[in-house]
Amino acid sequence: MARTTGSDGGRTEAAVREAAVNLIARYGYEAMSMRQLAAEVGVQAAALYRYFPTKEDLLFTLMREHMQGLHEAWEHSRPGDADPARQLAAYVRNHIAFHIGRRHATHVSNMELRSLSPDRLTQILRLRTAYEKELRSILRDGAEAGIFNIEDTGLTAMALIQMMTGVIVWFRPGERLSITEVTTTYLSMTMRLVGAKIDSITTGPRVTSDAQWTL
Repeated sequence: MARTTGSDGGRTEAAVREAAVNLIARYGYEAMSMRQLAAEVGVQAAALYRYFPTKEDLLFTLMREHMQGLHEAWEHSRPGDADPARQLAAYVRNHIAFHIGRRHATHVSNMELRSLSPDRLTQILRLRTAYEKELRSILRDGAEAGIFNIEDTGLTAMALIQMMTGVIVWFRPGERLSITEVTTTYLSMTMRLVGAKIDSITTGPRVTSDAQWTL
């Protein structure tokens, strides 16, 4: 990345973060050096420490902002309708779109938890737990309403999170499936997993359970 002469601190810090995400995703946190990062951004290595006093400060910031961004994206996309089926559909759509759009950041957040100190690891895990709690709440509400047929809410939530996040491992834009097609397929699989069916995705979910409940 070429150096931008006269760029302000905000732009430089943003460039550092972007370059760090890409380098860590490619080489791993331990293998990436601050000198390598500085060269990628086009600044002196000492300049990086104006923004991030330590290498771990940088990693923690990247992970925290990734999770905060995920929370904000969900709050923005959460439907006003309290129906669990519509809530679940929105959660799936948002999760897949967010992670596909931030493939490298997701990889860093998932693979480099081991590189955080205990206190910082705890902070990130709390953010993850709070986000996953939203899904568990949706599943529990749907089960209590007889809309979903779920034996273990916690286990189902973990399975869904792993399935949806795993899209970044294989999905590539411009190949066989579009983001819309992937999301539609995953949404159908999600509804089957929770014991419901989705009849329409483009016009909004129409869900039926074994009791032929309709929306």
